Amino acid sequence: MKALVYKSTGSWYTTRTTDGVWYNARIKGVFKIDEAITSTNPIAVGDEVELEPETDNSDTAIITGIAERRNYVNRQSPSHKMQHHIIAANLDQTVLFATLRDPKTSNGFIDRFLVTAEAYHVPAILVFNKTDVYKKKEQELLERYTDIYQQAGYTVVAMSIVKNEGVDTLKELLHDKITLLSGHSGVGKSSFINTLFPERELRTKEVSGWSGKGMHTTTFAEMFDLPGGGRIIDTPGLREFGIVNIDKQELSHYFPEMRTLLQDCRFNNCLHLNEPGCAVKAAVAVDDIPEERYISYCTLLLSLGEENY
Repeated sequence: MKALVYKSTGSWYTTRTTDGVWYNARIKGVFKIDEAITSTNPIAVGDEVELEPETDNSDTAIITGIAERRNYVNRQSPSHKMQHHIIAANLDQTVLFATLRDPKTSNGFIDRFLVTAEAYHVPAILVFNKTDVYKKKEQELLERYTDIYQQAGYTVVAMSIVKNEGVDTLKELLHDKITLLSGHSGVGKSSFINTLFPERELRTKEVSGWSGKGMHTTTFAEMFDLPGGGRIIDTPGLREFGIVNIDKQELSHYFPEMRTLLQDCRFNNCLHLNEPGCAVKAAVAVDDIPEERYISYCTLLLSLGEENY
């Protein structure tokens, strides 16, 4: 029977069949999806799988197959640097929660996430949360980042759950979509999910005072059905986001504002660093491409291939 994976806890998966029956499922023996995939998790939340119940009256089942994924989002595995970890599969879009204060999300982290979303053809929405605690410096930075990312073609939402600003805008963007929610710990994902499902009362924690970083509240990725249609996938807070399976020649293709200029560079293999006749560098010089994005590109480019990136 066909089922959808709603939660992954490592060795067991919470699944729901097309008839609405829930099973705790596991993989029996060796299970390979694709020899080219070197992920630490063979099955992810959002995967469509085939199940066989273990007995007629059992609520446990064996996963016997997996349907081809239309897309997925992955990151470098924290414990296996040469492998990747699939965060979720079969997505319509992803939302990255970022904050400019308590804790601060760097534009480098934002750009690494957006590059991965571009590489796997998953549209991305950027949410700057906790705007109620922003001071003048953060408000100015928010305006700059909004200009930068909207210019690149991304939807940007400024949100304050405390003031109920931007919440309805984001809820509307989630309607009838399968959406991955990601971000550092402490950026307000769980607080937002509580506005979607007040009865669930997901745990939230304050930002750690000594480190300025959020404390983890979600241990495993988990999918929830939205009342008005659609699904969200909540993920554990990410401290870092290492990109994988992208080579240096490809990287500029995943910056939308650069992608439209690549054919104008003098050399087909231009890396947009020191080459003459580079259309990307010319655009940066006149601020058609924001300097911040170009610096992120250069930082990523020089990091690709480093063992510990």
